[in-house]
Amino acid sequence: MNYNLIGYILYLSITAYIIVVIGKICYKNGNVFVSELVPNHMELCHQVNQVLLIGFYLLNIGYSATTLIKWNTILSVPELIETISINTAIIISIISILHYLNIIMLTKYLKKLIN
Repeated sequence: MNYNLIGYILYLSITAYIIVVIGKICYKNGNVFVSELVPNHMELCHQVNQVLLIGFYLLNIGYSATTLIKWNTILSVPELIETISINTAIIISIISILHYLNIIMLTKYLKKLIN
């Protein structure tokens, strides 16, 4: 039996949930963070945060969908669990790396752009 279709549905459901929840958390807390960096430009802070959220969603959901192309045929339940776990861990790692890169970029370059 081919478990790929079940794996696709489970993987996309899990990663979409993780991406949406983390995106909402980062957006909510990011407003506070960005407004502390640039206190007198609240409208700019909201716009920067919205652009970051949209880019976050597009990049991660797009990457999640394109990783399905590389999947081999899944023939057993343990192989299904392994494939979903590995690919979900990769997405979570990418999200964490992007989060820290965004923080570094914002702290270094946002104040330079304002001044």
